[in-house]
Amino acid sequence: MSVDVRTVEIDGTRIRDIPSLYAELDRALMSGVEWRLGQSLDALDDLLYGGYGEIQGGEPVILRWRGFAQSAAALGVEATRAWLRAKLERPGTFDEARIRADLEALEAGTGPTYIDIVLEIIASHPNIDLVRA
Repeated sequence: MSVDVRTVEIDGTRIRDIPSLYAELDRALMSGVEWRLGQSLDALDDLLYGGYGEIQGGEPVILRWRGFAQSAAALGVEATRAWLRAKLERPGTFDEARIRADLEALEAGTGPTYIDIVLEIIASHPNIDLVRA
C-alpha cells in the first residue's frame, strides 16, 4: 500500500532576505488561508506541524526548495547579523545576553545563520522531507 506524499515547492530565487523568505513561505504553504505567516521562527515551526495551509497534520510532505543555494546565501551571515542587531535595538523585548552571545558566536564563525536555524526547524519535523534543488 503506497502513501500519497504531498509535494510543496519553495522558489528560492524569490528569497533575497528574511522578509522575502516569509513572503515565499506564505505563497508556497499558506494557500487558501486568509491570514499570513508572521516573520517568526516559532511561527514557521508551528506552520510545519500542519493543520492549516498546505500541510495537514503529520502527513508526509516533500518540501522541494528550488534555488536553495541562492536562499542560503541570502539568509547567511549578513542577514543573520542584521536580524540579531535589530533585536538588540529593542531593549527589554529579547534576552539581550543571549542575543549578544549569539552575535559573538556568529562573528566567530561558530554560530548558526538564519538559514541554519530554518533547516534545523524543518529537520525537527520527521514527516517533512526537504529536497534542496
